Amino acid sequence: MARARGASLIDLRGLYERRLCEFRRVAAAIVGGRDAAEDVVQEAFVRAVRARDSFAGDGPLEAWVWRIVVNAARDARAHASRPLDADAPIAASSGSGEERRDLVRAAVEQLPERQRLILFLRYYADLDYRSISETLSISDGTVAATLNTAHARLRQLLTEVRL
Repeated sequence: MARARGASLIDLRGLYERRLCEFRRVAAAIVGGRDAAEDVVQEAFVRAVRARDSFAGDGPLEAWVWRIVVNAARDARAHASRPLDADAPIAASSGSGEERRDLVRAAVEQLPERQRLILFLRYYADLDYRSISETLSISDGTVAATLNTAHARLRQLLTEVRL
């Protein structure tokens, strides 16, 4: 029996309740702040509820919602007053925990958008390769290759500052 088209409010609510922390964490990483992430996730779920009849059911509901969250975060980032500075230098650190986090954050900011998104979805949302590929509409192989390239670039950037 074929699944009816559309997402139920019950399913969307359950997903929201189960994955809210991960949605916020990824949104914060994309937009650059926790306060903005709260708004992004709320906006994303408003979009999902309004568009729930358009969910075709040809993939997991979670991947469909992740796509909405990522797109809402990208939209918010595009309208933010503080764009990414991809050419910003990464300063060396004496090694405190906060300084190290700042170095890693600065290195991640220098990655191309696709690499950052895949890193966020893999490590902040704990999505597997298949879920990431469905969320971003790319192949599993592209996820793996992009993640590998991002790791290599981060190693290079962080080795340069002797983290």
